[in-house]
Amino acid sequence: MKEFDFLVLGSGIAGLSFALKVASQGRVAIITKKDRAESNTNYAQGGIAAVTSREDSFEMHVRDTLEAGAGLCKEPVVRQIIEEGPARIAELIELGMKFSEREAQSANTPHELDLGKEGGHSKRRILHAKDVTGREIERALLAAIARQPHIEIFENHFAIDLITAQKLEQNRKGVAPAGAVSGKGEMPSSNRCAGVYVLDKKSGRVETFAAPVTLLATGGCGKVYLYTTNPDIATGDGVAMAYRAGAAVADMEFIQFHPTCLYHPKAKSFLISEAVRGEGGILKSTAGVEFMNGAHPLASLAPRDIVARAIDGEMKRSGADCVWLDITHKPARFLIERFPNIYHTCLAYGIDMTKEPIPVVPAAHYQCGGVRTNVDGETEIPGLYAVGEVACTGLHGANRLASNSLLEALVCAHRAADRVLATPPALHAGTIPPWQSGQANNADELVVVSHNWDEIRRLMWDYVGIVRTNKRLQRARKRIANLQEEIQEYYWDFIVTSDLLELRNIATVAELIVESALQRPESRGLNYNLDYPEANPAWAQRDTLLRKPGI
Repeated sequence: MKEFDFLVLGSGIAGLSFALKVASQGRVAIITKKDRAESNTNYAQGGIAAVTSREDSFEMHVRDTLEAGAGLCKEPVVRQIIEEGPARIAELIELGMKFSEREAQSANTPHELDLGKEGGHSKRRILHAKDVTGREIERALLAAIARQPHIEIFENHFAIDLITAQKLEQNRKGVAPAGAVSGKGEMPSSNRCAGVYVLDKKSGRVETFAAPVTLLATGGCGKVYLYTTNPDIATGDGVAMAYRAGAAVADMEFIQFHPTCLYHPKAKSFLISEAVRGEGGILKSTAGVEFMNGAHPLASLAPRDIVARAIDGEMKRSGADCVWLDITHKPARFLIERFPNIYHTCLAYGIDMTKEPIPVVPAAHYQCGGVRTNVDGETEIPGLYAVGEVACTGLHGANRLASNSLLEALVCAHRAADRVLATPPALHAGTIPPWQSGQANNADELVVVSHNWDEIRRLMWDYVGIVRTNKRLQRARKRIANLQEEIQEYYWDFIVTSDLLELRNIATVAELIVESALQRPESRGLNYNLDYPEANPAWAQRDTLLRKPGI
């Protein structure tokens, strides 16, 4: 058994920030299922939304966030995160983060931050590093991590399941947990998180990691859909593990589809940043006609849920496979300097964005729901924290405002670290048994795993996408239930592999999304249901909550 003071699952902005802040008080293990830089953070293009300009204000940022969240944001949480943002940005800069700057008007301040604008924002407030902000954040944080002797990173290690006092007691008594449906009971106060079982992908061994504090910073679940802007690692592992352990999961029906993913047969989920529209990019049909003017007063800069639905509607009306994002009216030099990564990537696929429009389609992008936490990252299970996309604090409501996600991760990681250090949790008193594989054999029919994986992603795209109906949701629920049975049988019959574990997790997350969508009888934000086309005032400020029964 590997014993630490803090376990951090995930190596994005949330996990790395938390690790840096607690490392002075104990030994930290960062567990990441690929290499240390592979995270959703690393792929973030746009930037971090924060009030740093005299023309901006906290009130304006709060108002924009609440408006985007469609009546489901928790205003106290919104205010806390936004008001604490500038201090966390200053810390990031002190660590070596280099944001893009522009020449200032005054000779006394030769350089100042170059602030971008994105959909739903009333002011320029997006701090960025050209169009590779996430990559620069990862570089700065990993460089700081490397200077910390008390932090150990375990690459190519896949977290299988959380170890909790409740589950250990059930195993001791031989009680099998119940199946996955909506649960209503509160967590027993005696429960606590004691660590996690982890698959070492290189050796194939399952190891036990124990600590009084475990932080989920595992990101989102974009790979549950056929088309996504997320990297391959985004399989909802943290949400699935927390749910299986008995934590409440909130608002999983709100999956944000980014309106503009590059449409090209050889391009794998490449995001065209919202900042392109922020700098004047216009959405047009393949006939060259603007179509956003009639959809929202902000036209191409409307909130993401509105833009994604408008593109989806335009594609269905015209029968086209994509729409166009046109920014050719801007100077070529400006585009190449402001969007070097997007420019060169598009050029590699034969598209010159300075001379022709970019073909784009919506794709699954961000999980607004997640493991229910407070603003300090505390879950219902003592010793278990969750920060970043895996968590649901109430900041995003029914639709995330662009670039608020990195802000939330920074602020909540800081608050979680403060909370943990101020009130250190006790160690689990009992013994933790090693992982038992029993008589399992190596899987000899991997095609079954591959087929089930593909089926879940396709049915989620077809039945639980941008526009939903009750009939489609019920069909998805029925098929996912059947797939869950197959996957569980496979899970118990064979030695675990990362492919099987990811399949198990996306099936669980798919079920949670469908169940949450069926529970909300309205259209609000990212949950658009043709059977309930209007928002229901009774469901404003009302979360959908799911708990695993029998835990």
